[in-house]
Amino acid sequence: MSQLEKNLYKRVTVSQPVQKSTVGRKYRGFSTVADAKSFSLYDFELIKQDLINHFHIRQTEKLSDPTFGTIIWDILYEPFTIEVQEAIIEDVTRIINYDPRIRAEDIVIDTYEQGIQIDCTITVLPFGVTDQLRFKFDKENGLL
Repeated sequence: MSQLEKNLYKRVTVSQPVQKSTVGRKYRGFSTVADAKSFSLYDFELIKQDLINHFHIRQTEKLSDPTFGTIIWDILYEPFTIEVQEAIIEDVTRIINYDPRIRAEDIVIDTYEQGIQIDCTITVLPFGVTDQLRFKFDKENGLL
């Protein structure tokens, strides 16, 4: 290494990273479920699609992380006891809080003719927006 190359390291300075504001941030993603005009999703629609995708995966299906996914598909045919209801609430809370962009506020679990219905209130942290989501896990049709 020449003397010039050695002195080059002495002249390089690293400044402090610039703090970016999350107020104007946009999340952008790709979805094959989007309308015919565009396959791009932005912000809250992207976050909701990511959440739906997480609920479509059974726990232990992902090879790199067997704890990823939901237990709901495995207990869909079980009797709806208090223990099952508490396990579903814990699982849904874990899945929603897995994404650092959102936080679970309120989760209500109920059954209907063909499956389990989950009503949850989530807050999108970067935007401060609260929204109500409803997931229906149907024994015949899957996630509606």
